[in-house]
Amino acid sequence: MSGDVNKWATWAELSRQPEIWEGWADALPIEDLRGWLSDQNPDEIWLSGAGTSAFIGDLVAAALGAGPRIIRSVASTDLVAAPQEFLRKGVRPLVVSFGRSGNSAESVGVLDVLDTLAPDAPRLNITCNADSTLATRGPGRVLLLPEATHDTGFAMTSSYSTMLLSALALFDDAPDAAARMRKLAQAARALMPVFEKVAAGRGRPERIVFTGSGCLRFAARECALKVMELTAGKTAALWDSNLGFRHGPKSFVDERTYLYVFRSSNEHTDKYDADLARELRQQFDGSQVLTVGPNADIAFDTGLLDAWNAVLYVLLAQVLATVWSDGMGLNVDDPFAGQGTLTRVVSGVTLHTPEPV
Repeated sequence: MSGDVNKWATWAELSRQPEIWEGWADALPIEDLRGWLSDQNPDEIWLSGAGTSAFIGDLVAAALGAGPRIIRSVASTDLVAAPQEFLRKGVRPLVVSFGRSGNSAESVGVLDVLDTLAPDAPRLNITCNADSTLATRGPGRVLLLPEATHDTGFAMTSSYSTMLLSALALFDDAPDAAARMRKLAQAARALMPVFEKVAAGRGRPERIVFTGSGCLRFAARECALKVMELTAGKTAALWDSNLGFRHGPKSFVDERTYLYVFRSSNEHTDKYDADLARELRQQFDGSQVLTVGPNADIAFDTGLLDAWNAVLYVLLAQVLATVWSDGMGLNVDDPFAGQGTLTRVVSGVTLHTPEPV
């Protein structure tokens, strides 16, 4: 692999994810938190965050929304801007806030909105920063992730994956959540050198597409964001569902585009995934298309459902983006250094206090 990715904090942070997941599998107070959640008896569960943290909610809600509980993804950026579209009389939500720094304007804004408009709504704040607003401002319950997940780089890597796995452990009701995290750690270790080889061997494209079915479409969304962020916007990235991609977004593809098609662990769903990959190879240069997942070009089979495997698909994009960013000569830990346009913790947002109903 060309370049020297080892000098970047981002590379260290994404590389240590297997170790983090294994340690957290034993430390995460699953039964205690599940008991607390049950005691709250909410009408709905809202998963809230901004950017990558919002994509956690998207993925979990898509995967578990058909279960016995109403689980919704309500991005903090939406809840803060338009609380009237979400808060309804007679509905008492449990609001779960995800935040790496725990200090973003929208994270604070959600607490302000709840204080003013829904003070009785229970809260669970999941954050990587012990000193943050999410960790220290009550009321509610706090789940503090290991310090190692508090990424210092611009891009969320271990923070994303560990918050996602924590949410799945809490809401999936799987009796073997800890074992699942350990299994994913084992798979990630085996896949890392494969991902590095793909990143170095293919080189950076001008355009890239990630697609997936079901909840994996939101893993695709995070993958696209990682590539755009770490290459400082120099790689145009698109995401979509495998069936939805045909409905217009496929016009994005040209000879400078790489396409990563995520294949599902569900036999029925995977038929559609395989169909899209076959079609793209027929219509474009076959070398532009790689499938990822069970029975794929980049293959893994953990025996777990797609929602849990999502961290492995996203790990691929983290590796691609980091290797390509380093190859471009960028500051991987701060790709927008000196530009003043994007920062690790979003700034410049003015919060406006909502009027009580």
